Formats: sequence, structure tokens, C-alpha cells
Amino acid sequence: MKVSGKTQGDAILHCKRVMCGVNKFMVTTPAQTQGFGALNPQMSSIQGSTHSGNQMNISAWNTLNLPKTPLFGTDGIRGRVGDILSAPLALQVGFWAGQVLKANSVNSGPILIGQDSRNSSDMLAMAISAGLTAAGLEVWNLGLCPTPCVAYLTSASEAIGGVMISASHNPPEDNGIKFFGADGAKLSSALQAEIETNLRAGANGVNQLSDLIAPCSNWGRHYNRPELVREYAASLQQPLQPEVLTGMRVVLDLAWGAAVNLAPAVFRAMGAEVICLHDYPDGDRINVGCGSTHLEPLQAAVKLHGADMGFAFDGDADRVLAVDGQGRTVDGDYILYLWGRKLRQSQQLPGDLIVATVMANLGFELAWKQLGGQILRTPVGDQYVQAEMVRSGSMLGGEQSGHILCRHYGVTGDGLMTALHLAALVKMSGMGLAELVDGSFRSYPQLLRNVRVEDPARRNNWQSCEPVQLAIAKAKIDMGDSGRVLVRASGTEPLIRVMVEASSLNVASYWTDYLVQTIQQHLAA
Repeated sequence: MKVSGKTQGDAILHCKRVMCGVNKFMVTTPAQTQGFGALNPQMSSIQGSTHSGNQMNISAWNTLNLPKTPLFGTDGIRGRVGDILSAPLALQVGFWAGQVLKANSVNSGPILIGQDSRNSSDMLAMAISAGLTAAGLEVWNLGLCPTPCVAYLTSASEAIGGVMISASHNPPEDNGIKFFGADGAKLSSALQAEIETNLRAGANGVNQLSDLIAPCSNWGRHYNRPELVREYAASLQQPLQPEVLTGMRVVLDLAWGAAVNLAPAVFRAMGAEVICLHDYPDGDRINVGCGSTHLEPLQAAVKLHGADMGFAFDGDADRVLAVDGQGRTVDGDYILYLWGRKLRQSQQLPGDLIVATVMANLGFELAWKQLGGQILRTPVGDQYVQAEMVRSGSMLGGEQSGHILCRHYGVTGDGLMTALHLAALVKMSGMGLAELVDGSFRSYPQLLRNVRVEDPARRNNWQSCEPVQLAIAKAKIDMGDSGRVLVRASGTEPLIRVMVEASSLNVASYWTDYLVQTIQQHLAA
């Protein structure tokens, strides 16, 4: 199979079949690089040259002011660009990640990089590529693409790792660096810790990069490989019947983000009539008042156009929420229930087991158990869901927020894959999404509030605050078995998240207000 791209010289991809039906690409490197040298001559001197004996002045690499708190959170490194997250940091992270990935890989291969549409994504992608090539690795830049695209192509090629530059659903001023292993799963906590340990040692005067890099004579190269995104698009369509969505009208809210090019093309290829919102890359407006965290524009558009359903993605399209034809929200719990029931009916759900998080609605859990199914709960975070799915052998899991993982079809949470399968499920049922939701379960009233706590020490150690603990205990005693309370620090934003679930909205509202006021008084003040 010959794949053309923007490089001078075609890439030849020879595919071979491997276990579980995943294609591995045997890759010949493009003839000439299309690296960042044309954009940044100084960076080209780091990436593109092969040097023997000449010294480079890279003392600036070692001037980082790192926080005392861990850099890697629940979803990689994430934060406000220009604070901790910067080009010098990304450069060093890339170098040390390259060293760790090489040391833990049984074969040699490239690193894949993708990015969302944020204004800072180019800068961070360039910097991390410079670090990776300084570590002697070849880098393939996919350009604008969803996070699951990077995960899939990493797992389906000879790559030894992948990197996504994105802050997912965060506002435009934030960004992040997320790593994947050769299997397409998020890089293990142990390897992330190894990267950070080396990074901190360098910043503290140990393992100086100048000592490690100056003698190097085998630096890597950088290639632009946007044509590989087509392989990911084909993998989304392959499991479904051709043009299965013919006759359906679907609205897509693309959040000015990573899926603006791919999602409409794939839905149209499957036969759907597509109406798009926020459908070009805009780094100033990504996630602002739109996408999976702001469903109002999608709800209005679905009703205005008489659409069968709508889907809202976040900035990197690893999550999705749906809207039915009546404009009602269909969250991850409903998606898991409907997809799980379909898989169960076709005997594709071992043990009738679904993995969800502590945020999953109690109504969903009770309804699934009434069908004879099981639910295992994990902490919030799709990496915890994925780990439990691997441990338990579950084929379906996810989060209420729209991170859905189905191991039959993918290796990580994938908003576009989930949307396609849910739309196909609805079409093949002969019913509307609203009818399927009405016949599933009744959600308990569940309120989620965020309290901004800027002080990292207070935020990360909120459990030691006695007034907050007493307030939580009081709420739990009052609601008993008819409600739940969950308080946690966000792993990606400076927030304490409060969730209260109860049999009535009045009860949930009362205890949510009570807990939020307590946290504001004792932690946010």
C-alpha cells in the first residue's frame, strides 16, 4: 500500500496481520525530511544535523524552575502555558521521554506526535520534537488530529511511543503533553515517574544535558506525516456496515478543535447528512462555550434542524456526549448502558461486565444489575478505567463525562468511534435515540459543582481539612443508601470537584450547597 504525503518522496507501508486484527505497518522512512528547520533555524541545528566533536551551547536547557508538586497528573502534564508549561520544559521532557522510551523498547522505531488547535500547540510540538530528536529518535508529526488517532497509529505501527499535545476540554490558554506506550495505552505511571526523576535531576545539576548530548553523533530526524491520519479514519469505518447511517441527519459540535476535519468526513462517508458547528481549527476559541462541556448550542441546533441526534466532542475528541432528537443530554452512563446491552445481546460482553467510575449514576448501576450485569467502579480518570478493564477482562468501560473505551474496536477512549457506534446502534434498532433512552433507566438527580482552589498544597491535601470531612460525613449520614457524596481534587485543573447524588433534587441541592460553602470557607479563602 502506497501512501502519499507532504514529504518529498512517498512512504511505503507494508501491512502485516497480527493478533486481534490490528495492522502493523512496516515502514520505510520518507526520503527527505520536512522538519521544523524551515520554521526555526535554531531548532534545526538541534534536530537536523549530525555532529561529531563540535560543542553546542545548550546551557539554557538546564534552567528550569520546577514546582514541588509532581509534573505528571492524571492525564500527563497539563497547565497554563507560559507558567510551568513552556518550550524549555517541553524540550527537556522530550529528551528524557526519548531516553526512557528507548531504554524500555525491544525494537527501534519512531515517535508519533499529534496536536490539537491551540495557539501554543505548534510551539510545544516543535520543542518536544527537538528533545526527542536530540535523544536520537525519529519523529513523525501527524499534525492536527484527535488524541485517539495518536494512540491507534502508535499501536498499529512500529512506533515505540506517541505524544499528544492537548489540554483536552480545558480552556484555550491551557495545554498539555500526554504520552502513549507502544501498545497505544497511556504511558505507565512508573515510566512517567522515571521521566520526571531524570528531568528533575537535570534541573538540579545532576545528569546535565550538555554532558549527555555534546558527544552525540546520531541525532534523530523529524518528518511530517499527516497522511497517516487516513489509516485511523479507515479503522473507524471498517467494523461498521458501509453507509450504515444513510438517511440520518446528525449535528456535530467540533469545539474548534482536533476533530474539525476528520469527524464530518467520516460521518459523511458512513452515509449521514451532517450539520457542523464550530468546525474549523481556532486556537482562541477551542472549547469556549461549545463542545462536550457546553451542550446548549448543540441542543438548539438539533431541534432547529430536526436532526436525529447530535454529538459534542471536546478539544482533542477523546470524549463525546450525545443529544437526542428532543434536545436532551445523553451522557456516558446512557452510552455505556445502550452499547453494553447491544454487546450483551450479541455475546460480546464477557461476564456482562462494565467498568465505570465513582461518578457513574446510581440509577445506571441499579438498572444494569437488574439486567443481570455487573459494574466495577474505579477512581475518576480513563487510565484507571482502562487498567481495570485489562485486569478484569472487561470489553466496555468509560466515564459519565463521555470517555468511552471499547476494546473490541480501540485501545483508548475515543469520542469519534463512540459516536459512530452509537449512531449505528440507533439506526439498526429502528427506534430513535430518545426512545432508547426512555426505555433504559431513570437517572438519580446528580449535581456537580467546582470550587476553585489556587493553592496546590490546600487542594492536594484537602482530605486533612477537618471541617470539610465533618460536612461530608454529615451529608452521608443524612442521605443513607439513597444518595452518594464524592469530593475530589481535579487532576487537570485547580479545582475541588463536589458531586452529590440523591433520590430527590431538593436533597441533592441542599447538600451540594452545604459542601461547596464549607470548601470555599476553609480551603478557597
